[in-house]
Amino acid sequence: MFAWLSKWPVLRQIRERKDGTGVEAMSEKTLAMHTRIDDADVARSICPYCGVGCGQLIFHKEGKLVSIEGDPESPISQGNLCPKGAASYQLLTHSRRETKVKYRAPRSKEWTEIPLERAMDMVAERVWESRKRTFVHEQGGISINHTTAICHLGGATLDNEENYLIKKLFTGGLGMVCVSNQARI
Repeated sequence: MFAWLSKWPVLRQIRERKDGTGVEAMSEKTLAMHTRIDDADVARSICPYCGVGCGQLIFHKEGKLVSIEGDPESPISQGNLCPKGAASYQLLTHSRRETKVKYRAPRSKEWTEIPLERAMDMVAERVWESRKRTFVHEQGGISINHTTAICHLGGATLDNEENYLIKKLFTGGLGMVCVSNQARI
């Protein structure tokens, strides 16, 4: 018999009296194949897109993201992800993903890169200036202590403790009355 014929999966199935649904149906080439998540470390996480909290498995090797998949052990999603959650890998690895802070000055047509620290300082300065300019201490003899010029829209994946601190900071500390959450929208 020809040597190549003895390696044919169909003959192996007949010889070993198998039904062809297991390893006996695979060629040597197929058996040698590996998935991209073989030997990868895995971390459990939660999808960042909405308030549902679907479980994700984050596969990484040598400090590089390899894959993001649904977590079958998640009691919420049981391994399923919506289209946005399933595209999480592309969100983090796409070649055109912005990784630097960009700023466009008033009336400018060009964006410039600025350091994150400077951008954070600019946001803080503008929030504080808006608060100072629009803060109402008292109205009609009644203590008001609020501003309607600034607001906050929280992210749906924040937990109760984070939302509690945000609410305390923004309503008590800054006097905001417009505080909402993306999970409610």
